[in-house]
Amino acid sequence: MSNIAKTPAPPYYAVIFTSYRTEGDNGYDEMASRMVQLASAQPGFLGVESAREGMGITVSYWTDLDSIKAWKRNAEHQEAQRNGRAEWYSSFRVRISKVEREYGF
Repeated sequence: MSNIAKTPAPPYYAVIFTSYRTEGDNGYDEMASRMVQLASAQPGFLGVESAREGMGITVSYWTDLDSIKAWKRNAEHQEAQRNGRAEWYSSFRVRISKVEREYGF
């Protein structure tokens, strides 16, 4: 994921996932790629951006709160969440925000 997401004019929503990993991969990279692939197919998904250097930050963009709730209920995503708590993350935080303004070049 090396591109800045092309999002529509606001408003829309951002799910900000901040995390610290545990040691080793343990299937994490494969799962992370699968989650991006799966999220991309969900109604309301707008894009994703991710960076990791010590602390990881992944921001996914969504049209509305219902789309975010549906993504949270996705069975494969729930399995990844369980694995994350059990073995991939030493700590994490999820924040959901409404984007009201955007600018850049």
